[in-house]
This record gives sequence, structure tokens and C-alpha cells, in this order.
Amino acid sequence: MELHVAASCLNCGNPVTEKFCGNCGQSAHTHRYSFKHFIEHDFIHGVWHVDKGFFYTIAQLFTNPGHSVRGFVMGRRANYFNFVTLILLVTGISTLLSHYTHFKVSDIMSETSKQSITEFERVVNEHPKLTLLVMIPISSFFSFIWFRKAKFNYSEHLVLNSYKSSAELLVLLLFSIITIFYHNINGLAAIYYIGIQGFLFFYAVWFYYQFFSKSGYSKKSLLIRSILVPVSFFMIPVVIGIVCAILTIKSH
Repeated sequence: MELHVAASCLNCGNPVTEKFCGNCGQSAHTHRYSFKHFIEHDFIHGVWHVDKGFFYTIAQLFTNPGHSVRGFVMGRRANYFNFVTLILLVTGISTLLSHYTHFKVSDIMSETSKQSITEFERVVNEHPKLTLLVMIPISSFFSFIWFRKAKFNYSEHLVLNSYKSSAELLVLLLFSIITIFYHNINGLAAIYYIGIQGFLFFYAVWFYYQFFSKSGYSKKSLLIRSILVPVSFFMIPVVIGIVCAILTIKSH
């Protein structure tokens, strides 16, 4: 693990002469993320501890997402809620609400669509929150590939995509709450496919564009790469569906 002892606080810029910043309390010993630290510190710490900064973190994720998460990855961490704890908390609330919604995305699909989708696509459609969690490593792979020049390691991509997924889970949580009080299938279909899915795509582009805006890319290249990450991600079920369809045809 690469350890860095800061002469000034990476969180607030205050001069640091001791182990912790006298102004904001952040540790003077900061580090780049590595897989070992990701597991030993952030995952374990995130499971067993609840840090300050929950509402601040949520506000930043929806007003200044990429810039704020880049600051966290670069060392300004004192005010932010742990990303593992955030994901677990939102997922826990979603699981609790699922007992009251009795609603799945497949409920707003036409019968023709239900018959034509593969088993993989069915799981993705019925469990979008679980899919987001499972796909974090895959999203991280794509952002790592498309933004290689930025020089962030894969573990740092896991962190930034964990925060992005936390925001996306919150949006899906909002949709779950809507389904408790609103039951019109056509209305819910419009909200989900146009509102929610559309927002999640543009949010991902906005997030990556901001996060990598200081990494030396031209605005055009930055925008294209920011679009290619979610497009690459969304192509996975399409490709798997095509492969499954081909295999099914050949088996007959």
C-alpha cells in the first residue's frame, strides 16, 4: 500500500504537523487505494462502522458527483460517508421496502417482451438493484479501459463506481417508493423506461465526465469516453441475449 504523509491536509489544505489535521480531523497519513486496502480497511470498516457525512455525501452525489468522488479518491475523505456502508444501507432499505411494493420490472413488460427475453435478461429486469451491485466490478473494468490515460488503478475505479452505483441505487429506491403509492402500469412503465433509465444513463455520463475532467482529455474525447462506459455496460445483456438466441436456434 502506498502511504503518503501530507505536509498539508488533503481534505482542507490546513498545515499538518501531527497525526491528524487540527482543523478537520482527517488523518495526515493518506494512501492510494489498492485491492488489499479495499478489502481489509474499507469493506470491513464499512460493514461495522457508520461514519459522519451521510447527507453531505448524498448531496454531493447529486450536485457535484464526479468532482466530489475524485476528491475522495485523491485524499479529501474526512466529510464523506464510507461507500461500502452507503451501498449496504441503501440496499437494506430497498430490501425492506420490497415487502411493501410487491412490484417487479417484469410487471410493466408486454407479454411479447416477456416471452422473448433470455433467462439472463429476466434476472436483470426483475432485480435491477442486485444487478447494479454485481456489475460494479464490470463497470470498473470498462471505466479502467476507456480512461487508461487517467492513471487510476483498478481499485480506485472500484471506489468511484461504488459511489456512482450508490447514487443509482438511491434513484431506484425512489422509484420503489413511488410504486407503493402509484399503481398505474402504463404510468410506471413510462416513469421507469423513460425517466429512471434515461436519468441513469445521463447521470453516468455526467459522473465520468466530471471525475476524469482533470485527467488530460480533450472535451470531445472526454465526452465520448464518458458515453462509451455506460454503453459498454448496457451492451452486456444485449450480447448475452444474442449469443443465447444463436445457441438456442442451433440446438433446434
